[in-house]
Amino acid sequence: MGARNMALLLSLLLAASFPGVARANPGAAFDNWLTATETDYKVNQALYAKKAVGDTGNTIDASLSKAEADKKTYVVDPKGGGDYKTINAALAAIPEGNTGRVILDLKPGEYREKVFLNLSKPFVTFKSDPMNPAKIVYSDTAATVGKDGKPVGTVGSTTCAVEADYFVAYGVVFKNDAPLAKPGAKGGQAVALRVFGTKAAFYNCTIDGGQDTLYDHKGLHYFKDCLIRGSVDFIFGFGRSFYENCDIVSIVKEVAVLTAQQRTKTIEGAIESGFSFKNCSIKGESGGQIYLGRAWGDSSRVIYAYTEMSKEVVPVGWDGWSIKAPESSGIYYGEFKCSGPGSDSKKRVGWAQDLTEAQVKPFIGTHYIFGDSWILPPPTGKSAPSTKSSADSPAESPDSSSAESPKSAKGSSAESPKSGSAASAASAPKSSYSSSTKAAASSDKSAEKTKG
Repeated sequence: MGARNMALLLSLLLAASFPGVARANPGAAFDNWLTATETDYKVNQALYAKKAVGDTGNTIDASLSKAEADKKTYVVDPKGGGDYKTINAALAAIPEGNTGRVILDLKPGEYREKVFLNLSKPFVTFKSDPMNPAKIVYSDTAATVGKDGKPVGTVGSTTCAVEADYFVAYGVVFKNDAPLAKPGAKGGQAVALRVFGTKAAFYNCTIDGGQDTLYDHKGLHYFKDCLIRGSVDFIFGFGRSFYENCDIVSIVKEVAVLTAQQRTKTIEGAIESGFSFKNCSIKGESGGQIYLGRAWGDSSRVIYAYTEMSKEVVPVGWDGWSIKAPESSGIYYGEFKCSGPGSDSKKRVGWAQDLTEAQVKPFIGTHYIFGDSWILPPPTGKSAPSTKSSADSPAESPDSSSAESPKSAKGSSAESPKSGSAASAASAPKSSYSSSTKAAASSDKSAEKTKG
């Protein structure tokens, strides 16, 4: 994603100065959205009911059930007290085509490594102590020069990338500690976590960075009790994701944009994508103004329900970005029973929606992400003893890796460590990207050009 220049910041500030925009009637595209969403919800409810009928009534899908019945644990300790000293070394020990749950018991400390969990290694869990968490940290930006002599781009800047399905994280900190990009600067994107695999759950995790902190890239994702910190577009992508009881914090003095949900497609195609926030809190720690989101695509979709919004949230709430007619393009930005000084829906831009109970119902439960079939309780208990001896440990490798991003207790300094270390002079070790990563990098570059 490319940085917006100073003109964007000025335009947003000017828009915020004129909150009393007349509310427009939803266009035909939005009417289609409402109809399609409610129909989709009814169909899914019928499917859930059908799944629950049977001898066991178990709705968890078969591959996940099988994996949970076959668990093993690797202890990872940067001080050398476990099976592996690095996360990447532990991930390298997981076989391709893995079919059993592998728990990486991450001991406290900083893991300064770029982590990549290949799509061929599903069913991985990163577990840490949320009160004394493992911190996965790196400092690449989109402008960082890679081994090929070219900038790594937004995808390449990622500290921890998860492409495998059925990933779980508990109590982990994911951080990109690159210096915060100045407004208008190019190449300042610095992703802390990118999630491309589907059916991924994050509990009590911290995702900490600046511009483009969380790349909610694609798939079904669940974020519960997490802390997410950033500046511009710091939750972005085209995942279908449910954020519950999360703290979302702007760290800038200028203008922050929380979401850039990407979807440029027909209404029928876009129904699979969107971000839903329930019982969350939105606030700024540096006094800068906050936009709830901007449209990275003409059928972008974001919903906030029962969410507390601080005074930093601008009255107009939303930005149409480069969409010329957001009231009729298919953009679906809605709010329902939010609270706080920044939540006055009567002052919102005319094409934002103050949803009814019937309209919001499809979004405000784990049913939105088909959670009945894959969401399991967080792994808070003690892991089983490791089955590995130190003699079994392979040489440490910068290749494939998996991670969960558990969050420390809200407000504790451990959740958002500020190491302040400068970006590494040498480019980070790069694992060999899968075909999906290469495609993502290619599409990402195109998006950067259009964002400008």
